Amino acid sequence: METIRELYRIGYGPSSSHTMAPRKAAEIFKQRYPSAASYQVTLFGSLAATGKGHLTDQAVQAAFMPTPVHIIWQPDQLLPLHPNGMQFEAIFADGSISEPWQVYSLGGGALGEDAAALRPQVYGMRSFSELVVHCERHGLAVWEYVEECEDAGLWPFLREIWHAMLATMERGLNAEGVLPGGLGMPRKAWAFYRKATMAGELSQRLGLISAYALAVNEENAAGGQVVTAPTCGSCGTLPAAFRYVQDTHHCSEDSVLRALATAGYIGNLVKHNASISGAQVGCQGEVGTACAMAAGGVTQLLGGTVRQVEYAAAMALEHHLGLTCDPVAGLVQIPCIERNAFAASRALSCAEYALFTDGTHRIPFDDVVTVLWETGNALPSLYRETSNGGLATAYQRRMKK
Repeated sequence: METIRELYRIGYGPSSSHTMAPRKAAEIFKQRYPSAASYQVTLFGSLAATGKGHLTDQAVQAAFMPTPVHIIWQPDQLLPLHPNGMQFEAIFADGSISEPWQVYSLGGGALGEDAAALRPQVYGMRSFSELVVHCERHGLAVWEYVEECEDAGLWPFLREIWHAMLATMERGLNAEGVLPGGLGMPRKAWAFYRKATMAGELSQRLGLISAYALAVNEENAAGGQVVTAPTCGSCGTLPAAFRYVQDTHHCSEDSVLRALATAGYIGNLVKHNASISGAQVGCQGEVGTACAMAAGGVTQLLGGTVRQVEYAAAMALEHHLGLTCDPVAGLVQIPCIERNAFAASRALSCAEYALFTDGTHRIPFDDVVTVLWETGNALPSLYRETSNGGLATAYQRRMKK
């Protein structure tokens, strides 16, 4: 598996698949043909179906500025390797056109010209079950295995990631007003936070976790800077859960970074053995994976064993199986923002449940990942980030009344 540096990415929302990756692809293509008079970009499948709501066109245009770009939307056509396909062409002053470049947005901001392309692999163990045996044999924690596989820059990188997550949260907790996009969605994080600080202990927990997650995802919806964990649409779940535990249990920053390493390994397992792309497997691959990452990391922060970490991650993912991706109006707002808040709360519940056990359970995390992949492939495209079914169409029907 690849380094977790390919999982945690700092960038701008609202979508790693629809915003970050297309902009990166456009920047690469512009470097190849810097003298072009204009560019033509064709977006296929999910990129075209929900691209305007996800600001794909604005991201691409920003990358090519000041050179003009013509965007063609093809929501009913697919390139062969992934639902998020793009084609770039450069048009020169004499009327000639470059060879087309086809590239895919694979989820979490990653790009690929070939789904089977070989990239540097730093992890030899691609199953959690294998890792559990290895860690128990050598007395290791998951983060220690991650440390063995990554280079010396791992901890400074994760410190930068954690600080970026906290910075996004602080901006979101202090911002008010209406989110862009036309749904009239007001920011709620600041109100949740203020009410939570005045609430009783039981209500305060849910209020604070929700406020933290809402803050991050509202910043994402507004096009602010976020960290993919593992995607932009699911970026609030992990930092919300981690900050709550850090504050309430007085965890050191180093321990949080170790939990980030553990969470990164969990996210990598889903990314490489299934998918974290909503366009490919639905929101189970995004928020489901984020919840699993958060649950595993929190279990470690609370003193759990490797088996308990694996169990918490398995539960968190298992209870998101079949989760659809049907964003209203193609925006990363309904149900995405609230979904992160509930997933953060669920991550803590899974961690606490696992800690009451010895970590023994019937269906291992690896099997849940396999089922995620099978379920995602069985989901109709209506429920895989096209906004042609589910809540998206329910909203459309309501607006017509």
